[in-house]
Amino acid sequence: MLKCAVVFIIVVCSSIIGLSLLQLQQSKVHELAQAEISSSNLARSMAQEAEDTFDEADIVLAGLVGWLQADGYGPGQIDRLHEVFVDRVSAIEQLHGLFFFDKHGQWVVTSFTGIPAEMNSSDRDYFIYHQNNDDPNPRIGHAIRSRATGEWVVTISRRVNDREGHFNGVVLAAIKMSYFDKFFEGFDINKNGAMFIALTDGTLLARRPFNDALIGTSVAQGDIFKNYLPRSSSGTAMITSVVDQTVRLCGYQQLKTYPLVVVAAISRDSILNEWQKNVYKSAAIIGAVLIINCLFGVLFIQQLRNGQRVETDLRSAKDDLQIMATHDGLTGLANRRLFQETLNAEFKRGARTTLPMSLIMLDIDYFKSFNDAYGHVAGDHCIAAVARVVRESLQREADLAVRYGGEEIAVLLPDTDEKGAFVIAEKIRLGVMSEHIIHQRNPLGNLTISLGCYTCFPGVDGNIEQFIERADSALYSAKESGRNVSVSFGEATTVGSFYSEVHMNTDQKKQRGDHSPDSGSGMPDPDNSLPVEDETPPSQDWKHPDDGKSLSEQDEEFPLKP
Repeated sequence: MLKCAVVFIIVVCSSIIGLSLLQLQQSKVHELAQAEISSSNLARSMAQEAEDTFDEADIVLAGLVGWLQADGYGPGQIDRLHEVFVDRVSAIEQLHGLFFFDKHGQWVVTSFTGIPAEMNSSDRDYFIYHQNNDDPNPRIGHAIRSRATGEWVVTISRRVNDREGHFNGVVLAAIKMSYFDKFFEGFDINKNGAMFIALTDGTLLARRPFNDALIGTSVAQGDIFKNYLPRSSSGTAMITSVVDQTVRLCGYQQLKTYPLVVVAAISRDSILNEWQKNVYKSAAIIGAVLIINCLFGVLFIQQLRNGQRVETDLRSAKDDLQIMATHDGLTGLANRRLFQETLNAEFKRGARTTLPMSLIMLDIDYFKSFNDAYGHVAGDHCIAAVARVVRESLQREADLAVRYGGEEIAVLLPDTDEKGAFVIAEKIRLGVMSEHIIHQRNPLGNLTISLGCYTCFPGVDGNIEQFIERADSALYSAKESGRNVSVSFGEATTVGSFYSEVHMNTDQKKQRGDHSPDSGSGMPDPDNSLPVEDETPPSQDWKHPDDGKSLSEQDEEFPLKP
Protein backbone atom coordinates (compact mmCIF):
# COMPACT_ATOMS: atom_id res chain seq x y z
CA MET A 1 0.00 0.00 0.00
CA LEU A 2 2.83 2.38 0.91
CA LYS A 3 4.71 1.60 -2.30
CA CYS A 4 1.52 2.11 -4.30
CA ALA A 5 1.01 5.49 -2.64
CA VAL A 6 4.58 6.58 -3.42
CA VAL A 7 4.24 5.40 -7.02
CA PHE A 8 0.89 7.18 -7.31
CA ILE A 9 2.35 10.47 -6.05
CA ILE A 10 5.32 10.15 -8.41
CA VAL A 11 2.99 9.39 -11.32
CA VAL A 12 0.77 12.37 -10.47
CA CYS A 13 3.72 14.75 -10.19
CA SER A 14 5.30 13.37 -13.35
CA SER A 15 1.99 13.67 -15.18
CA ILE A 16 1.58 17.29 -14.09
CA ILE A 17 5.12 18.11 -15.20
CA GLY A 18 4.77 16.15 -18.43
CA LEU A 19 1.42 17.67 -19.37
CA SER A 20 2.66 21.14 -18.50
CA LEU A 21 5.79 20.71 -20.60
CA LEU A 22 3.68 19.36 -23.46
CA GLN A 23 1.33 22.32 -23.21
CA LEU A 24 4.22 24.78 -23.12
CA GLN A 25 5.83 23.09 -26.09
CA GLN A 26 2.57 23.22 -28.02
CA SER A 27 2.12 26.88 -27.16
CA LYS A 28 5.69 27.54 -28.31
CA VAL A 29 5.02 25.80 -31.61
CA HIS A 30 1.82 27.82 -31.92
CA GLU A 31 3.64 31.10 -31.26
CA LEU A 32 6.25 30.28 -33.88
CA ALA A 33 3.57 29.23 -36.36
CA GLN A 34 1.71 32.48 -35.82
CA ALA A 35 4.96 34.39 -36.20
CA GLU A 36 5.62 32.60 -39.50
CA ILE A 37 2.23 33.67 -40.78
CA SER A 38 2.80 37.23 -39.61
CA SER A 39 6.29 37.32 -41.11
CA SER A 40 5.06 35.95 -44.42
CA ASN A 41 2.21 38.45 -44.55
CA LEU A 42 4.59 41.25 -43.66
CA ALA A 43 6.98 40.31 -46.47
CA ARG A 44 4.09 40.17 -48.90
CA SER A 45 2.92 43.62 -47.85
CA MET A 46 6.45 44.99 -48.14
CA ALA A 47 6.81 43.54 -51.61
CA GLN A 48 3.59 45.15 -52.73
CA GLU A 49 4.54 48.49 -51.22
CA ALA A 50 8.01 48.39 -52.80
CA GLU A 51 6.57 47.46 -56.16
CA ASP A 52 4.10 50.35 -55.97
CA THR A 53 6.90 52.74 -55.04
CA PHE A 54 9.05 51.81 -58.02
CA ASP A 55 6.02 51.57 -60.31
CA GLU A 56 5.13 55.21 -59.64
CA ALA A 57 8.66 56.30 -60.41
CA ASP A 58 8.88 54.11 -63.51
CA ILE A 59 5.63 55.43 -64.91
CA VAL A 60 7.12 58.91 -64.80
CA LEU A 61 10.31 57.65 -66.47
CA ALA A 62 8.40 55.84 -69.20
CA GLY A 63 6.50 59.04 -70.02
CA LEU A 64 9.68 61.07 -70.15
CA VAL A 65 11.39 58.51 -72.40
CA GLY A 66 8.50 58.75 -74.86
CA TRP A 67 8.63 62.53 -74.81
CA LEU A 68 12.38 62.71 -75.27
CA GLN A 69 12.46 60.12 -78.06
CA ALA A 70 9.61 61.90 -79.87
CA ASP A 71 10.41 65.59 -79.38
CA GLY A 72 14.07 65.52 -78.43
CA TYR A 73 15.65 67.93 -75.96
CA GLY A 74 16.48 70.98 -77.98
CA PRO A 75 16.77 74.44 -76.43
CA GLY A 76 13.03 74.93 -76.76
CA GLN A 77 12.29 71.78 -74.79
CA ILE A 78 14.64 72.27 -71.86
CA ASP A 79 12.45 74.66 -69.90
CA ARG A 80 9.31 72.61 -70.48
CA LEU A 81 11.14 69.44 -69.39
CA HIS A 82 12.39 71.17 -66.26
CA GLU A 83 8.85 72.21 -65.35
CA VAL A 84 7.60 68.68 -65.89
CA PHE A 85 10.44 67.27 -63.79
CA VAL A 86 9.69 69.67 -60.94
CA ASP A 87 5.98 68.95 -61.15
CA ARG A 88 6.46 65.18 -61.04
CA VAL A 89 8.86 65.33 -58.09
CA SER A 90 6.48 67.48 -56.10
CA ALA A 91 3.61 65.11 -56.89
CA ILE A 92 5.36 61.88 -55.96
CA GLU A 93 6.51 61.77 -52.36
CA GLN A 94 9.28 59.22 -52.71
CA LEU A 95 11.11 61.04 -55.49
CA HIS A 96 14.31 62.81 -54.56
CA GLY A 97 14.80 64.11 -58.09
CA LEU A 98 14.51 63.47 -61.85
CA PHE A 99 17.50 63.63 -64.19
CA PHE A 100 18.25 63.40 -67.89
CA PHE A 101 21.79 62.78 -69.12
CA ASP A 102 22.78 62.94 -72.76
CA LYS A 103 24.69 60.21 -74.50
CA HIS A 104 27.94 61.57 -73.09
CA GLY A 105 26.71 61.62 -69.50
CA GLN A 106 26.27 65.40 -69.33
CA TRP A 107 23.41 66.66 -67.17
CA VAL A 108 20.81 68.16 -69.51
CA VAL A 109 17.70 68.56 -67.36
CA THR A 110 17.00 67.97 -63.64
CA SER A 111 14.25 68.72 -61.21
CA PHE A 112 16.65 70.98 -59.32
CA THR A 113 17.17 74.68 -60.04
CA GLY A 114 20.33 75.17 -61.98
CA ILE A 115 22.77 72.60 -63.15
CA PRO A 116 26.30 72.66 -61.79
CA ALA A 117 28.85 73.20 -64.51
CA GLU A 118 30.48 70.18 -66.03
CA MET A 119 28.38 67.69 -64.02
CA ASN A 120 28.79 64.30 -65.66
CA SER A 121 27.47 60.84 -64.73
CA SER A 122 29.07 58.74 -67.42
CA ASP A 123 30.97 56.89 -64.71
CA ARG A 124 27.85 55.69 -62.92
CA ASP A 125 26.91 52.03 -63.21
CA TYR A 126 23.41 52.79 -64.45
CA PHE A 127 24.76 54.96 -67.27
CA ILE A 128 27.32 52.41 -68.34
CA TYR A 129 24.68 49.68 -68.29
CA HIS A 130 22.24 51.54 -70.54
CA GLN A 131 25.04 52.70 -72.81
CA ASN A 132 26.07 49.10 -73.42
CA ASN A 133 22.70 47.36 -73.32
CA ASP A 134 19.79 48.01 -75.63
CA ASP A 135 17.35 47.09 -72.86
CA PRO A 136 14.10 49.11 -72.87
CA ASN A 137 13.15 47.94 -69.35
CA PRO A 138 13.82 49.97 -66.23
CA ARG A 139 16.94 49.22 -64.23
CA ILE A 140 17.22 49.60 -60.50
CA GLY A 141 20.75 50.48 -59.49
CA HIS A 142 22.72 50.34 -56.29
CA ALA A 143 22.12 52.82 -53.52
CA ILE A 144 24.35 55.86 -54.05
CA ARG A 145 24.91 59.30 -52.64
CA SER A 146 23.34 61.96 -54.82
CA ARG A 147 25.84 64.29 -56.47
CA ALA A 148 23.21 66.99 -56.32
CA THR A 149 22.54 66.88 -52.55
CA GLY A 150 24.85 64.24 -51.04
CA GLU A 151 21.90 62.20 -49.73
CA TRP A 152 21.52 58.44 -50.03
CA VAL A 153 19.20 57.52 -52.91
CA VAL A 154 18.10 54.44 -54.80
CA THR A 155 17.99 54.90 -58.56
CA ILE A 156 15.66 53.60 -61.22
CA SER A 157 16.56 54.47 -64.81
CA ARG A 158 15.63 53.89 -68.44
CA ARG A 159 17.57 54.10 -71.71
CA VAL A 160 16.68 56.89 -74.16
CA ASN A 161 17.22 56.26 -77.89
CA ASP A 162 17.18 58.64 -80.81
CA ARG A 163 14.81 58.19 -83.73
CA GLU A 164 17.21 55.72 -85.36
CA GLY A 165 17.32 53.61 -82.17
CA HIS A 166 20.79 54.59 -81.13
CA PHE A 167 21.71 55.38 -77.56
CA ASN A 168 20.89 58.99 -76.83
CA GLY A 169 21.02 59.25 -73.05
CA VAL A 170 19.54 58.10 -69.74
CA VAL A 171 16.56 59.32 -67.77
CA LEU A 172 16.76 58.61 -64.05
CA ALA A 173 14.57 58.88 -60.96
CA ALA A 174 16.25 59.01 -57.56
CA ILE A 175 14.18 57.66 -54.66
CA LYS A 176 14.91 59.05 -51.22
CA MET A 177 16.50 56.70 -48.71
CA SER A 178 14.51 58.54 -46.05
CA TYR A 179 11.37 57.42 -47.81
CA PHE A 180 12.36 53.83 -47.24
CA ASP A 181 12.87 54.59 -43.56
CA LYS A 182 9.34 55.96 -43.45
CA PHE A 183 8.23 53.02 -45.55
CA PHE A 184 9.70 50.59 -43.00
CA GLU A 185 8.11 52.41 -40.09
CA GLY A 186 4.71 51.55 -41.49
CA PHE A 187 5.28 47.92 -40.57
CA ASP A 188 5.12 46.66 -37.01
CA ILE A 189 8.23 44.76 -36.05
CA ASN A 190 9.85 44.50 -32.65
CA LYS A 191 12.94 46.41 -31.64
CA ASN A 192 15.21 43.48 -32.50
CA GLY A 193 13.51 42.92 -35.84
CA ALA A 194 14.96 43.86 -39.19
CA MET A 195 13.68 44.74 -42.66
CA PHE A 196 15.58 45.30 -45.84
CA ILE A 197 15.30 45.64 -49.57
CA ALA A 198 18.03 44.17 -51.72
CA LEU A 199 18.72 43.46 -55.34
CA THR A 200 18.48 39.85 -56.41
CA ASP A 201 22.28 39.71 -56.46
CA GLY A 202 22.24 40.39 -52.70
CA THR A 203 23.27 44.06 -52.77
CA LEU A 204 21.64 45.86 -49.87
CA LEU A 205 19.61 48.93 -50.90
CA ALA A 206 17.81 49.86 -47.69
CA ARG A 207 17.64 48.48 -44.18
CA ARG A 208 15.92 48.95 -40.87
CA PRO A 209 17.57 49.65 -38.55
CA PHE A 210 19.57 51.91 -40.80
CA ASN A 211 23.33 51.51 -40.80
CA ASP A 212 25.29 53.74 -43.16
CA ALA A 213 28.14 51.24 -43.32
CA LEU A 214 25.87 48.43 -44.49
CA ILE A 215 24.30 50.22 -47.47
CA GLY A 216 25.65 48.76 -50.69
CA THR A 217 27.14 45.68 -49.02
CA SER A 218 26.23 42.19 -50.13
CA VAL A 219 24.14 39.66 -48.23
CA ALA A 220 24.38 37.12 -51.03
CA GLN A 221 26.09 34.62 -48.71
CA GLY A 222 23.17 34.67 -46.31
CA ASP A 223 20.88 31.67 -46.06
CA ILE A 224 17.98 33.38 -47.82
CA PHE A 225 19.90 34.14 -50.99
CA LYS A 226 22.05 31.02 -50.84
CA ASN A 227 19.58 28.34 -49.78
CA TYR A 228 15.98 29.52 -49.88
CA LEU A 229 15.49 31.84 -52.87
CA PRO A 230 16.85 29.27 -55.34
CA ARG A 231 14.05 26.93 -54.24
CA SER A 232 11.20 29.37 -53.71
CA SER A 233 10.53 33.03 -54.45
CA SER A 234 8.76 33.44 -51.10
CA GLY A 235 8.61 31.77 -47.71
CA THR A 236 9.81 31.89 -44.13
CA ALA A 237 12.93 30.61 -42.40
CA MET A 238 14.61 30.81 -38.99
CA ILE A 239 17.99 32.32 -39.83
CA THR A 240 20.99 33.74 -38.03
CA SER A 241 21.72 37.12 -39.57
CA VAL A 242 25.08 37.51 -41.32
CA VAL A 243 24.96 41.19 -40.37
CA ASP A 244 24.43 41.17 -36.59
CA GLN A 245 24.30 37.41 -35.77
CA THR A 246 20.78 37.71 -34.35
CA VAL A 247 18.47 34.71 -34.79
CA ARG A 248 15.36 35.89 -36.61
CA LEU A 249 12.32 34.42 -38.28
CA CYS A 250 12.53 35.82 -41.80
CA GLY A 251 9.69 36.20 -44.24
CA TYR A 252 11.04 36.85 -47.74
CA GLN A 253 9.47 37.72 -51.08
CA GLN A 254 10.98 38.32 -54.51
CA LEU A 255 9.20 40.96 -56.58
CA LYS A 256 7.79 39.82 -59.91
CA THR A 257 8.29 43.08 -61.80
CA TYR A 258 11.63 44.25 -60.47
CA PRO A 259 14.85 42.43 -59.50
CA LEU A 260 14.25 43.08 -55.85
CA VAL A 261 13.90 40.98 -52.73
CA VAL A 262 12.21 42.20 -49.56
CA VAL A 263 12.79 40.57 -46.19
CA ALA A 264 10.89 41.08 -42.92
CA ALA A 265 12.68 39.50 -39.98
CA ILE A 266 11.34 39.19 -36.42
CA SER A 267 13.80 38.16 -33.73
CA ARG A 268 13.16 34.78 -32.18
CA ASP A 269 13.55 36.22 -28.68
CA SER A 270 10.84 38.78 -29.36
CA ILE A 271 8.52 36.14 -30.77
CA LEU A 272 8.96 34.00 -27.67
CA ASN A 273 9.04 36.88 -25.21
CA GLU A 274 5.39 36.49 -24.19
CA TRP A 275 5.74 32.74 -24.28
CA GLN A 276 8.71 32.94 -21.91
CA LYS A 277 6.69 35.09 -19.53
CA ASN A 278 3.97 32.45 -19.63
CA VAL A 279 6.60 29.80 -18.97
CA TYR A 280 7.69 31.60 -15.80
CA LYS A 281 4.09 31.99 -14.68
CA SER A 282 3.31 28.38 -15.48
CA ALA A 283 6.47 27.21 -13.73
CA ALA A 284 5.48 29.13 -10.61
CA ILE A 285 1.96 27.69 -10.67
CA ILE A 286 3.17 24.17 -11.43
CA GLY A 287 5.81 24.45 -8.72
CA ALA A 288 3.17 25.51 -6.20
CA VAL A 289 0.89 22.67 -7.27
CA LEU A 290 3.74 20.17 -7.02
CA ILE A 291 4.75 21.43 -3.59
CA ILE A 292 1.17 21.18 -2.36
CA ASN A 293 0.82 17.76 -3.96
CA CYS A 294 4.07 16.59 -2.38
CA LEU A 295 3.03 17.94 1.02
CA PHE A 296 -0.28 16.14 0.83
CA GLY A 297 1.59 13.09 -0.45
CA VAL A 298 4.00 13.18 2.48
CA LEU A 299 1.11 13.56 4.92
CA PHE A 300 -0.73 10.74 3.20
CA ILE A 301 2.33 8.50 3.31
CA GLN A 302 2.85 9.34 6.98
CA GLN A 303 -0.76 8.42 7.66
CA LEU A 304 -0.26 5.18 5.78
CA ARG A 305 2.90 4.45 7.73
CA ASN A 306 1.16 5.24 10.99
CA GLY A 307 -1.73 3.04 9.93
CA GLN A 308 0.62 0.24 8.97
CA ARG A 309 2.52 0.66 12.22
CA VAL A 310 -0.71 0.51 14.19
CA GLU A 311 -1.88 -2.44 12.12
CA THR A 312 1.43 -4.21 12.69
CA ASP A 313 1.28 -3.49 16.40
CA LEU A 314 -2.31 -4.71 16.56
CA ARG A 315 -1.44 -7.83 14.59
CA SER A 316 1.57 -8.43 16.82
CA ALA A 317 -0.55 -7.86 19.90
CA LYS A 318 -3.18 -10.19 18.49
CA ASP A 319 -0.54 -12.83 17.80
CA ASP A 320 0.86 -12.35 21.29
CA LEU A 321 -2.61 -12.67 22.79
CA GLN A 322 -3.26 -15.71 20.62
CA ILE A 323 -0.04 -17.28 21.84
CA MET A 324 -0.82 -16.32 25.42
CA ALA A 325 -4.28 -17.82 25.05
CA THR A 326 -3.07 -21.06 23.48
CA HIS A 327 0.45 -21.60 24.83
CA ASP A 328 2.09 -22.08 28.18
CA GLY A 329 4.17 -19.13 29.29
CA LEU A 330 6.93 -21.16 30.94
CA THR A 331 7.59 -23.83 28.33
CA GLY A 332 6.23 -22.30 25.14
CA LEU A 333 4.26 -25.51 24.56
CA ALA A 334 0.56 -25.56 23.73
CA ASN A 335 -1.83 -25.34 26.65
CA ARG A 336 -4.86 -27.48 27.48
CA ARG A 337 -7.18 -25.23 25.48
CA LEU A 338 -5.24 -25.58 22.22
CA PHE A 339 -4.74 -29.28 22.96
CA GLN A 340 -8.47 -29.83 23.30
CA GLU A 341 -9.25 -27.90 20.09
CA THR A 342 -6.56 -29.76 18.12
CA LEU A 343 -7.59 -33.13 19.56
CA ASN A 344 -11.22 -32.59 18.56
CA ALA A 345 -10.20 -31.58 15.03
CA GLU A 346 -7.77 -34.49 14.62
CA PHE A 347 -10.33 -36.98 15.92
CA LYS A 348 -12.80 -35.81 13.27
CA ARG A 349 -10.16 -35.93 10.55
CA GLY A 350 -8.95 -39.35 11.69
CA ALA A 351 -12.49 -40.68 11.58
CA ARG A 352 -12.67 -39.64 7.91
CA THR A 353 -9.22 -40.89 6.90
CA THR A 354 -9.19 -44.03 9.12
CA LEU A 355 -5.55 -43.32 9.92
CA PRO A 356 -4.12 -44.07 13.40
CA MET A 357 -3.43 -41.38 15.97
CA SER A 358 -1.12 -41.64 18.97
CA LEU A 359 -0.73 -39.82 22.26
CA ILE A 360 2.33 -39.78 24.50
CA MET A 361 1.96 -38.75 28.13
CA LEU A 362 5.20 -38.10 30.00
CA ASP A 363 6.07 -37.10 33.52
CA ILE A 364 9.32 -36.03 35.20
CA ASP A 365 10.50 -38.67 37.64
CA TYR A 366 10.80 -37.64 41.28
CA PHE A 367 9.89 -34.04 40.40
CA LYS A 368 8.57 -33.23 43.88
CA SER A 369 11.90 -34.31 45.33
CA PHE A 370 13.65 -32.16 42.72
CA ASN A 371 11.61 -29.13 43.81
CA ASP A 372 12.31 -29.87 47.44
CA ALA A 373 16.01 -30.20 46.76
CA TYR A 374 16.62 -27.32 44.37
CA GLY A 375 13.66 -25.00 44.76
CA HIS A 376 10.75 -24.03 42.55
CA VAL A 377 12.79 -21.72 40.29
CA ALA A 378 15.08 -24.61 39.43
CA GLY A 379 11.99 -26.75 39.00
CA ASP A 380 10.64 -24.30 36.44
CA HIS A 381 13.95 -24.42 34.59
CA CYS A 382 13.80 -28.19 34.70
CA ILE A 383 10.31 -28.28 33.16
CA ALA A 384 11.42 -25.78 30.48
CA ALA A 385 14.46 -27.92 29.64
CA VAL A 386 12.32 -31.05 29.26
CA ALA A 387 9.85 -29.09 27.11
CA ARG A 388 12.70 -27.97 24.86
CA VAL A 389 13.84 -31.56 24.38
CA VAL A 390 10.27 -32.59 23.54
CA ARG A 391 9.92 -29.74 21.06
CA GLU A 392 13.23 -30.57 19.37
CA SER A 393 12.27 -34.23 19.10
CA LEU A 394 9.22 -33.48 16.94
CA GLN A 395 9.84 -33.06 13.23
CA ARG A 396 6.36 -32.62 11.77
CA GLU A 397 4.23 -29.48 11.94
CA ALA A 398 1.16 -31.57 12.73
CA ASP A 399 2.76 -32.97 15.91
CA LEU A 400 1.67 -31.05 19.01
CA ALA A 401 3.48 -30.88 22.36
CA VAL A 402 1.31 -29.77 25.29
CA ARG A 403 2.01 -28.87 28.88
CA TYR A 404 -0.77 -30.97 30.29
CA GLY A 405 -0.32 -29.98 33.89
CA GLY A 406 2.48 -29.38 36.37
CA GLU A 407 5.45 -31.46 35.23
CA GLU A 408 3.26 -33.58 32.92
CA ILE A 409 3.57 -33.14 29.13
CA ALA A 410 1.43 -34.65 26.36
CA VAL A 411 2.49 -35.20 22.76
CA LEU A 412 -0.24 -35.61 20.11
CA LEU A 413 0.93 -37.50 17.00
CA PRO A 414 -1.63 -37.56 14.16
CA ASP A 415 -1.25 -40.27 11.49
CA THR A 416 1.21 -42.18 13.71
CA ASP A 417 0.99 -45.87 14.60
CA GLU A 418 2.06 -47.53 17.86
CA LYS A 419 5.58 -48.31 16.71
CA GLY A 420 6.17 -44.75 15.49
CA ALA A 421 4.84 -43.31 18.75
CA PHE A 422 7.15 -45.56 20.73
CA VAL A 423 10.16 -44.43 18.68
CA ILE A 424 9.29 -40.78 19.37
CA ALA A 425 8.84 -41.55 23.07
CA GLU A 426 12.26 -43.15 23.26
CA LYS A 427 13.79 -40.25 21.39
CA ILE A 428 12.37 -37.85 23.96
CA ARG A 429 13.42 -40.01 26.91
CA LEU A 430 16.98 -40.40 25.67
CA GLY A 431 17.12 -36.70 24.80
CA VAL A 432 16.27 -35.76 28.38
CA MET A 433 18.94 -38.10 29.69
CA SER A 434 21.52 -36.61 27.33
CA GLU A 435 20.98 -33.24 28.99
CA HIS A 436 22.66 -34.67 32.15
CA ILE A 437 20.56 -32.54 34.46
CA ILE A 438 21.71 -33.42 38.00
CA HIS A 439 18.96 -34.85 40.21
CA GLN A 440 20.65 -36.38 43.25
CA ARG A 441 17.36 -37.64 44.65
CA ASN A 442 16.85 -39.73 41.53
CA PRO A 443 18.46 -43.16 41.99
CA LEU A 444 20.28 -42.59 38.71
CA GLY A 445 21.66 -39.22 39.81
CA ASN A 446 20.32 -37.45 36.71
CA LEU A 447 16.92 -36.20 35.66
CA THR A 448 14.76 -38.84 33.90
CA ILE A 449 11.22 -39.06 32.61
CA SER A 450 8.62 -41.78 32.23
CA LEU A 451 6.40 -42.02 29.14
CA GLY A 452 3.17 -43.77 28.27
CA CYS A 453 1.99 -44.28 24.67
CA TYR A 454 -1.41 -45.10 23.29
CA THR A 455 -2.52 -45.50 19.67
CA CYS A 456 -6.08 -45.66 18.40
CA PHE A 457 -8.15 -45.37 15.24
CA PRO A 458 -10.56 -42.41 15.75
CA GLY A 459 -14.19 -43.37 15.31
CA VAL A 460 -13.38 -47.02 16.02
CA ASP A 461 -11.44 -47.22 19.29
CA GLY A 462 -13.54 -45.30 21.75
CA ASN A 463 -13.68 -41.56 22.26
CA ILE A 464 -11.41 -38.69 23.23
CA GLU A 465 -11.73 -39.30 26.98
CA GLN A 466 -10.72 -42.94 26.58
CA PHE A 467 -7.86 -41.88 24.30
CA ILE A 468 -6.41 -39.65 27.03
CA GLU A 469 -7.16 -42.08 29.86
CA ARG A 470 -5.38 -44.98 28.14
CA ALA A 471 -2.28 -42.88 27.41
CA ASP A 472 -2.34 -41.77 31.03
CA SER A 473 -2.74 -45.39 32.12
CA ALA A 474 0.34 -46.30 30.07
CA LEU A 475 2.22 -43.51 31.86
CA TYR A 476 1.25 -44.96 35.24
CA SER A 477 2.43 -48.36 34.05
CA ALA A 478 5.78 -46.76 33.21
CA LYS A 479 5.94 -45.26 36.70
CA GLU A 480 5.11 -48.59 38.28
CA SER A 481 7.73 -50.30 36.12
CA GLY A 482 10.50 -48.38 37.79
CA ARG A 483 10.46 -45.07 35.88
CA ASN A 484 12.78 -43.89 33.08
CA VAL A 485 10.93 -46.11 30.63
CA SER A 486 8.54 -45.83 27.70
CA VAL A 487 5.44 -48.06 27.86
CA SER A 488 2.77 -48.71 25.27
CA PHE A 489 -0.77 -49.26 26.51
CA GLY A 490 -1.78 -52.92 26.70
CA GLU A 491 1.74 -54.29 26.43
CA ALA A 492 3.24 -56.25 29.29
CA THR A 493 6.76 -55.48 28.08
CA THR A 494 8.26 -52.27 29.31
CA VAL A 495 11.19 -50.74 27.63
CA GLY A 496 13.64 -48.43 29.31
CA SER A 497 17.19 -47.70 30.02
CA PHE A 498 18.48 -48.79 33.38
CA TYR A 499 21.79 -47.80 34.81
CA SER A 500 24.06 -50.72 35.53
CA GLU A 501 27.58 -50.86 36.74
CA VAL A 502 30.15 -53.24 35.47
CA HIS A 503 33.48 -53.36 37.33
CA MET A 504 36.14 -53.74 34.66
CA ASN A 505 38.77 -54.18 37.39
CA THR A 506 39.25 -53.22 40.99
CA ASP A 507 40.74 -49.78 40.17
CA GLN A 508 38.61 -48.77 37.08
CA LYS A 509 34.88 -48.60 36.39
CA LYS A 510 33.21 -48.02 33.06
CA GLN A 511 29.74 -46.88 32.14
CA ARG A 512 28.32 -48.06 28.84
CA GLY A 513 24.90 -47.71 27.16
CA ASP A 514 23.17 -48.64 23.88
CA HIS A 515 20.31 -46.40 22.66
CA SER A 516 19.56 -48.28 19.46
CA PRO A 517 16.78 -50.87 19.40
CA ASP A 518 17.68 -54.49 18.90
CA SER A 519 16.90 -56.16 15.58
CA GLY A 520 14.03 -58.19 16.89
CA SER A 521 11.66 -55.98 18.84
CA GLY A 522 12.84 -52.44 18.11
CA MET A 523 13.34 -51.94 21.89
CA PRO A 524 16.44 -50.73 23.75
CA ASP A 525 18.53 -53.46 25.32
CA PRO A 526 17.80 -53.43 29.08
CA ASP A 527 21.22 -54.85 29.79
CA ASN A 528 22.87 -51.69 28.52
CA SER A 529 22.76 -48.49 30.55
CA LEU A 530 23.48 -44.76 30.09
CA PRO A 531 26.44 -43.25 31.98
CA VAL A 532 25.77 -41.72 35.37
CA GLU A 533 27.36 -38.69 36.93
CA ASP A 534 28.44 -40.38 40.17
CA GLU A 535 28.42 -43.94 41.54
CA THR A 536 27.95 -42.83 45.14
CA PRO A 537 24.31 -43.22 46.26
CA PRO A 538 22.73 -39.76 46.25
CA SER A 539 21.11 -40.30 49.66
CA GLN A 540 24.54 -40.32 51.32
CA ASP A 541 25.98 -37.00 50.12
CA TRP A 542 23.08 -34.91 48.81
CA LYS A 543 22.93 -31.37 50.11
CA HIS A 544 20.40 -28.63 49.56
CA PRO A 545 21.78 -26.06 47.04
CA ASP A 546 20.98 -23.24 49.45
CA ASP A 547 23.43 -24.51 52.09
CA GLY A 548 25.93 -21.68 51.98
CA LYS A 549 26.17 -21.50 48.17
CA SER A 550 25.61 -18.59 45.84
CA LEU A 551 23.17 -18.69 42.92
CA SER A 552 26.06 -19.00 40.43
CA GLU A 553 27.38 -22.02 42.35
CA GLN A 554 23.93 -23.54 42.30
CA ASP A 555 23.80 -22.98 38.52
CA GLU A 556 27.10 -24.80 38.13
CA GLU A 557 25.70 -27.72 40.12
CA PHE A 558 22.49 -27.62 38.11
CA PRO A 559 23.27 -26.57 34.50
CA LEU A 560 19.75 -26.18 33.16
CA LYS A 561 19.09 -24.87 29.64
CA PRO A 562 15.83 -22.96 29.69
